[in-house]
Amino acid sequence: MWAFPVVGVGVIGVLVGGVCLVAQRKSLFGVLLSMEIFTLSVYVMVFGVIYLSGGLSGICLVFLAFGVCEAALGLSVLVSLIRSTGSDYVSGLVSGHF
Repeated sequence: MWAFPVVGVGVIGVLVGGVCLVAQRKSLFGVLLSMEIFTLSVYVMVFGVIYLSGGLSGICLVFLAFGVCEAALGLSVLVSLIRSTGSDYVSGLVSGHF
């Protein structure tokens, strides 16, 4: 029955990630970090629910693999944006130089 506090930690992480995402207006790096907080928090919640249901299946590894792919794609977009505009400001995406 210890999975309920773990799910609660995941919910708090999702809320913190949402506040960070809303607060970030300039840097794309901050937006990517807040999305990683979302991913890890949802992973913690999924892990807690699956552990509570009785067994650990491969769904945790699949979700973690998707999270790693999301992080790699975000990093490649960040590097491409910095190479093309010279900074990681979100305003560089809006101006159409990307």
